[in-house]
Amino acid sequence: MLSAIYYLFLVLLCTLFMILSAVALVLCMPFDKGRRVVHELSRILVRIFYFIPPRWRQRIEGLEHVDRSKSYVIVLNHNTVIDIPALYYVPLNFRWVSKREVFRVPFFGQFLVLHGDICIDRGRASEALEQLLREGRKWIGRGASVAIFPEGTRSKDGEIHRFKAGAFTLAKEAGVEILPVVLDGTATLIRPNLLFNWGNRITVRVLPPVSAEHVSATETHALMAEVHDAMCEALAQIRAEKSKR
Repeated sequence: MLSAIYYLFLVLLCTLFMILSAVALVLCMPFDKGRRVVHELSRILVRIFYFIPPRWRQRIEGLEHVDRSKSYVIVLNHNTVIDIPALYYVPLNFRWVSKREVFRVPFFGQFLVLHGDICIDRGRASEALEQLLREGRKWIGRGASVAIFPEGTRSKDGEIHRFKAGAFTLAKEAGVEILPVVLDGTATLIRPNLLFNWGNRITVRVLPPVSAEHVSATETHALMAEVHDAMCEALAQIRAEKSKR
């Protein structure tokens, strides 16, 4: 019953913020090409979502690695839809890269459109990469970052699996740093029966960015392996630390 009430509350809350975001987009478009106002509204929405359940806890680490004046290609591991709101704890204005099917999800898809997030068709790999590079460079040019799940799909076992090259190719072509972010605990917030886990704990750890110079000088697959290994090591550390608490 409590989960049903909270779902209903979220529907009403998302409806309100969708209207506010649409109004903000129209009013601010002439002087806010990076859609920072719309993004900040989503950050407020996420804070409300996580704040109300009294036993939910979010541990945010590594924010000293974030330079708000820079644009990044953000790469993060993917377990569940909850990964998306969790990233809003990182104080950057970013656009998501999402598959076309997600844009058809009620509420969620409309938010992606309002944000200007990048829609790709995974069934057409070459066209998807071209669109990622074109749209990604556009948003980076407007001062935003681009957030990508480099695994390309959700992990079924909670581990970090093989990366695809798109995020790393974009960072090379745009001349920006790569910011790795590791998430843990997002997969347990909603149980398999769709009820909320009211005692859930989420960790968001921001790793040191990979410099634009290193991105440019390193072969793509070597760069992918380097970032992958760093994220796997961080995830293992987070889980080890959590088991000791």
